[in-house]
Amino acid sequence: NCSTLSFKSKTFTVEKVTERALVKLCTGLLLYQELKEGNMDRSSSLKWMKTILLILALICGCYGKPQDLSGTKFTIAAEKSNSFIKLSGDFSKPITAMTMCQRFFTDQQRDQSLFSLATPSNPTDINLLLLSKGGYNLHIHGGSVTFSGMPENRNAWISVCATWDSKTGLTQIWANGRRSVSKILKLSGPINGTPSIILGQNQGSYGGGFVASQSFVGDITDVNFWDMVISPCQIKLYMQGKNFTQGSSLNWKAMEFTTGESVFHGLSDFSC
Repeated sequence: NCSTLSFKSKTFTVEKVTERALVKLCTGLLLYQELKEGNMDRSSSLKWMKTILLILALICGCYGKPQDLSGTKFTIAAEKSNSFIKLSGDFSKPITAMTMCQRFFTDQQRDQSLFSLATPSNPTDINLLLLSKGGYNLHIHGGSVTFSGMPENRNAWISVCATWDSKTGLTQIWANGRRSVSKILKLSGPINGTPSIILGQNQGSYGGGFVASQSFVGDITDVNFWDMVISPCQIKLYMQGKNFTQGSSLNWKAMEFTTGESVFHGLSDFSC
């Protein structure tokens, strides 16, 4: 698991990784160990430096530059509480409006979490659920609305987008080119705090609290997130798989991610 660094008998969980932080962490741990054992002679120093380079190479392979995921998908193959995809993006400003789009493929006839954005103060700041009875439920910043009668066929690709504007409270769902009516949530202001973004699980707490019965099982691709409500024409272009402006906060063509168990990365057949 790339979010956990094990060093001898100690384990460290890494939430946000930068190159400088990795260097400091690895250097500090190894230096501490060498000093503790009193082995700081020439031979040990060389061994120490080689170990630093090895650890950095291993971790940077997981937390390196954003990857272009065009034409690929993630497959969550089992109903587990530790099967998920964690995404990182550009969320340096409070979220005052948003559009989130993704494509999914599933055969499950139960409620499933498609997208979950939590902050330290609220684990359900943004949460999109596919409902067993049909339709979608959108949680935003303490409120929720249900959209019925929207495409949600099993064993077929579904392209879905959700929009929200904090100034008006208006929300809307698009699915396979069809839009819902606009519905209003109570005005609640912007979403603040560093987000934890999870695909395939509903966050019961910040970055965790997963429950297997709410997990998603199937394929996910083309996840994008904009810090605005994009135009209907842009949403239609996304639905059709044509050229569209990539997400400003999450961009499938430049994505940082880690995965849990029973998650596989492979080619997508959506555009074939």
